[in-house]
Amino acid sequence: MFAESGSGREAFPELARVLVVDDDPASRITLQTVLTAGGYHVDGAATAAEAVCKMQDHEYELVLSDLQMESPEAGLRVIAHAHLMNYQPATALVTASWQKDSQQEHQSASGRFLVATEDIPELLTRVAHLISERATRIVEQELRYICRNN
Repeated sequence: MFAESGSGREAFPELARVLVVDDDPASRITLQTVLTAGGYHVDGAATAAEAVCKMQDHEYELVLSDLQMESPEAGLRVIAHAHLMNYQPATALVTASWQKDSQQEHQSASGRFLVATEDIPELLTRVAHLISERATRIVEQELRYICRNN
């Protein structure tokens, strides 16, 4: 969980790795910049196919995908593929805007709320929460496995 710096004297925590998938370059780069400034290691993908390749090459704690990219269901394909990965990343769909008072209408297929990119503090809070939920889920699974095998 901790990596050594170049000097070998100090240790710093590894950053959570996030994959941002959006075919709109301005949206993708903006979201990558915000998340990087928030302390995350962020990769970007412009298509569902590129996202799938990146998920095969790297383990992500969180995959954020736009819903409609090269096809209307491309974002859902990205999320579905993420759910098939052994490392079980947290997932959410991103949207440019939404009404906070209608959160019930904005759930993704996996039951996750869409993450709005217009409110940066809320965005960072939701990202941290999704990553935290994933970590908790993995620890619980490992504890169940240990209990069953002891």
